[in-house]
Amino acid sequence: MDTDVSHTCRKAARIAFALLATAALAGCGHDMTDLQQFVQNVEARPGPPIKPIPQIKPYETYTYADQMLRPPFVPAMPQQDTSNLRPDQHRNKEYLERYPLDSLSMVGTIDMGGKRYALIRDKEGLVHHVTVGNYMGQNDGRILAVSSTGLILREIVPNGLGGYVKRETKIQLSQQ
Repeated sequence: MDTDVSHTCRKAARIAFALLATAALAGCGHDMTDLQQFVQNVEARPGPPIKPIPQIKPYETYTYADQMLRPPFVPAMPQQDTSNLRPDQHRNKEYLERYPLDSLSMVGTIDMGGKRYALIRDKEGLVHHVTVGNYMGQNDGRILAVSSTGLILREIVPNGLGGYVKRETKIQLSQQ
């Protein structure tokens, strides 16, 4: 019997909710002339002014008149005869040739037997001594000069056209 009562109560609640929703919707259906008048007023207002189209500047051509100067798309490096320049593939590599130059630093010099040696620290922190004629770096860098402030070496690097060029590089004494 309790089931019948609860079922009847639920049914009555549904009917009451449906009547209440119908009454709420019926209240929305009255005169909307004030809303229509507002929309007409807003639509009648003039819009903001439109910016004028920007003036397009005419293209100005440039004529390269300095024919005697170096062409702008040719490398500034002096061209070397690179027909026979190649790294020596048969030469035994030295220990410091396994490291790129930017991972090596010069930490000092030492004079022994009338010869000046540069002290080079590798990326593992080991210090090696090198002198004129030794190689270091990954581009066949041969040491040309050692001074108390740095060293100069000549590398053989690809020129981007299938050949090689010589390039001088300086390694300064590290201030660390």
